This record gives sequence, C-alpha cells and structure tokens, in this order.
Amino acid sequence: MPDSRARSRWGYSVTGAALAILFLFPLLWSGWASVRTGSGFGLENYDRLFTSDNGIRPHHVVNSVVVSALTVGGTLVVATLGGYAFGRFRFPGRDLLFLLTLAILMVPYATILIALYVLLGWLGLEDTLVGLSLVLIMFQLPFSIFMMRNSFEAVPHELEESAQMDGCASFGTLVRIMLPAVRPGLVTVGLFAFLTSWSEFFAPLILLNSTDRFTTTLAVVNMRTASHGSIDYAALEAGVVFMAVPCLVLFAFMQRSYVRGFTSGAIKG
Repeated sequence: MPDSRARSRWGYSVTGAALAILFLFPLLWSGWASVRTGSGFGLENYDRLFTSDNGIRPHHVVNSVVVSALTVGGTLVVATLGGYAFGRFRFPGRDLLFLLTLAILMVPYATILIALYVLLGWLGLEDTLVGLSLVLIMFQLPFSIFMMRNSFEAVPHELEESAQMDGCASFGTLVRIMLPAVRPGLVTVGLFAFLTSWSEFFAPLILLNSTDRFTTTLAVVNMRTASHGSIDYAALEAGVVFMAVPCLVLFAFMQRSYVRGFTSGAIKG
C-alpha cells in the first residue's frame, strides 16, 4: 500500500510538472525574448514598445482599463442578480430560461459580431468603449450566471431565513447576507471578466474604428501591421509581457478565492 501511494504521488507530481512546463513555457519564452537584445539583455525592447510611432500610448492603456472596469462591473451586477434569482427563487419557466441562458455558450460569438456592430450603430454606441463593454458583458453572462447560481445555491437556507425573520427584504438579504457568503464566486466571475476584456482582440477589432479608442491589444497588433513588412518581434514580445503582467498579478492575489469559487456548489452547505 505505501508503495502504491508513493507511485501515485510521484505520477501526480510528474504530470503536474509536465503541465506546468507546457503552459508556462510560452510565457517564459516571451519574457526572455522581451529582454534579449543584440548585445545581451536589457530593456531596449520595452523602450521601443512605448516610444515608437506605432507603439503603445497612455491612452491605449486607459482605454483597456476603462473597458475592463465597465465589463467587470456590468458582469458582476447582472450575474449577481441573475444568479440570485435562478438560485434562490422559484418561478414558472425558471429551468427553461436558465437552459436558454446556457445555450448562448453554444453560439460562436464571432458569428454575431457584425449583427452587434449594426445594433450598436442603431443605439448610437458604434465605435465607443461603452458599446464594446456591453458586447463583452453579454459574452460573459452565460458562464457568469452559471457560476453565481451555483454559489447562491450552496449557501444554507437558514442564513436567508434568519435574515427574513429579522425583517430583511429580498434585496436587503442579498446585500447583507448573501453577497459576503458568495464572495469567492464574485471573485471568480470578476477575474474571468477582467482576463477576457483585458486580452480580447477580435471584438475590439470589429467594433472599434478610431485609433484613439484602440485598446492595448489592438495597439500591439497595429504596431506589427504598421511596420511595412519589417516586424519587430522583440518589441511585440515586450507587448505580450506587458499585457500579461496585470493578469498574473491579479491571479496571484486572488488565487485562493478563485479556486474556492470554482468549487462552490460542488458540496451543498
């Protein structure tokens, strides 16, 4: 028995190390390439990234931050209300409506971007950061509502009943009791929304026309396509690392809540 456990532990360790190398190698390679210069190592590539005519400018970073903030905020608000309704209330057609919400995941979002572009034009939100954020929120909602529904269902009903006995209405119970209880789910949903909106490329490419509204992702790609056939790969790798750093920092700080958010609902309290 001890030998079999040791072999299993060794197998898990080897498998985990192999997967870590597989997923970390591209990032490590990008980090190494971003500081490698013709004479050795340095920050020259980052200097070209931020000083070249077609490089990243402060307004590109601000645009990405605005889009990410709007996407995270909108996703959290709608997913929280939707997950609370699906997880704690009984109403006609609830299960069917929830299945229809999940069915949106089956639709490749790239196939409806042109229709959404036309719709944003009708609403006066064409080529705006707000319009882009609304589209990204819509793409996030099926998964986010699913996560929040599981999180709310895992909260013991006794907490909600105690709050109602103390005179809390449904909204008061949600704010005072339920939200602190589903904090890991909120962190998971917010982190996913941030990662998607910060690194999204295809939706901004279709929905944004003005260069002053470009996000950081589009700025990096624009730097590549505006070089008249000469691609500065080292500066591009610096752009990749620059975009990855906020994601890595957020994940490092929120890793524990992120894992708890994924496991919430697996065991009903």
